Amino acid sequence: MMDFGGGEEIRFERIGKAGVVTLTRPKALNALTHGMVKALALALDAWETDPAVTLVVVKGEGRAFCAGGDILAVYEAGRAGRPSPDFFADEYRLNARIRRFEKPYVSLIDGIVMGGGVGISCHGSHRVMTENALFAMPEVGIGFFPDVGGSYILPRLKGSFGMYLALTGNRIRYGDALSVCLATHAVPSAALGELFSELCEAGDVDGALRKHGVTPGGETDEATLHSIQRHFSQSDLEAVLTSLRNSHSGDAFSAATMETLLKRSPTSLSVAFLQITTGAMLDMDECMRMEFRILNRMLAGHDFYEGIRATLVEKGTKPEWKPATLDAVDRAAIDAYFAPLPDGELEL
Repeated sequence: MMDFGGGEEIRFERIGKAGVVTLTRPKALNALTHGMVKALALALDAWETDPAVTLVVVKGEGRAFCAGGDILAVYEAGRAGRPSPDFFADEYRLNARIRRFEKPYVSLIDGIVMGGGVGISCHGSHRVMTENALFAMPEVGIGFFPDVGGSYILPRLKGSFGMYLALTGNRIRYGDALSVCLATHAVPSAALGELFSELCEAGDVDGALRKHGVTPGGETDEATLHSIQRHFSQSDLEAVLTSLRNSHSGDAFSAATMETLLKRSPTSLSVAFLQITTGAMLDMDECMRMEFRILNRMLAGHDFYEGIRATLVEKGTKPEWKPATLDAVDRAAIDAYFAPLPDGELEL
């Protein structure tokens, strides 16, 4: 056992050649706390320069890898008039740190991976998913935006699939994740124990993954993938909606997708579209600075708190977005989310 902080929420071990990180909040679906974020950053700093550690393996206890960040604490601070970006600042620094990490960083994703969990897994060199993996970036449904480096990951997925995931918040499984290059490898959950042992003992990441890897078919059929590319490659958000609306009658996918989008926060949809479009042209560090700009404006706004209230506090109630419709969204107000911060940008 190694102590980098984080208490009983996260465990650090040296096993053979591997630095092993285990998220240990199974009852909370391993949601990230500020303490966990800071501890993982310290561990990576130590292990990157430790010649005895040749790779890092990250996994979660229970039925989730990591279902996101512990946003209720952020909600309560904001409602009390003390909104603080500190948790997000450290989380975004960690996301960028993982992207820069010079040794193999292997995420074993055997369950739910959403939001903050994506940030500590999908920036690493090896993203391994099992048939139990369930991926989503559902932030637009809570009046937020797909952060933790979503602006870097999502526009780089094949076939405009990342824009589709960002705007709908829909969930996918390991076949789709592998086919769009979100996952780098797929492994049966039954093989995880043996894979983990081989990673730690031999340190031959690619060899072990070749031995245990499988190639599942994508869960989304070809016709739907073509529809996703057609609709979500449009040049602006209104064009996406028009494309879905004009799809020939009887197209169940377009109808269901349109219905989903109309339930999301209009502000969040508008921000997310611009974020993903812009992120395609930025490097990881630039993406994280952009996201920190957006984050600060979200914390000062309405929809994030309203989305958390409706989804997590008064579960099942309908959120009252402001503005309530996409037609009422002011483009200048959206642009303001991306403006430079008066007190300085995120330092990475």
